[in-house]
Amino acid sequence: MSDTTAPFPAGGAPLGAGAHSAAPPRDGELKFMMTSDYHPPNGTLLGFWIYLMSDCLVFACLFAAYGVLGRNYAGGPTGAELFELPLVALNTTFLLLSSITYGFAMLEMQKRRQRAVLGWLAVTGVLGAAFLSLELYEFANLIHEGAGPWRSAFLSSFFTLVSTHGLHVTFGIVWLITLMVQVGKHGLTAPNRRRLMCLSMFWHFLDVVWIGVFTFVYLMGVLP
Repeated sequence: MSDTTAPFPAGGAPLGAGAHSAAPPRDGELKFMMTSDYHPPNGTLLGFWIYLMSDCLVFACLFAAYGVLGRNYAGGPTGAELFELPLVALNTTFLLLSSITYGFAMLEMQKRRQRAVLGWLAVTGVLGAAFLSLELYEFANLIHEGAGPWRSAFLSSFFTLVSTHGLHVTFGIVWLITLMVQVGKHGLTAPNRRRLMCLSMFWHFLDVVWIGVFTFVYLMGVLP
């Protein structure tokens, strides 16, 4: 008998103190009523996969727009003149390392080591914040040099694509901090483990997108 249901005995009230009043069943009929919330197995993960697929479409459109507009400089600076590959490579390293540390957090979650999970999540958040800091530094330098998004179609598409990814990382860090508070308060409960799994998929998805940005925008952008 599932612990989420309580049976009605024939001609009587439902069993269990948490059951609500209801009309008694007919003779010889057995009914069940919910006494706690029911969560379909893997329902959240399936819904989150669907969300990630929709996010893939968003980034696909932004990559397509950059592919069309990425060589329209309007007499302004080109990617080869603006991009600092060592800085971008360092930024990429921060994000890829954050994906590894989140993987360590998931391994510790499987072992039910709450403090280790919180420690690795904190390291992941620090690396994500370092990534955002370098990205904001790059944007500030470009705008200071007069290469803002209004300068050309190339820069408009560049800022739109890269900043959209940066916003996703920002939301991911906020989500990560919220989960750290939840895990610290309630422990590694089933709902918290499910939420950590969803954030893991989201974080690794952002890494994959950034690899595309690094290759398609920065590496190809420095080519003549």
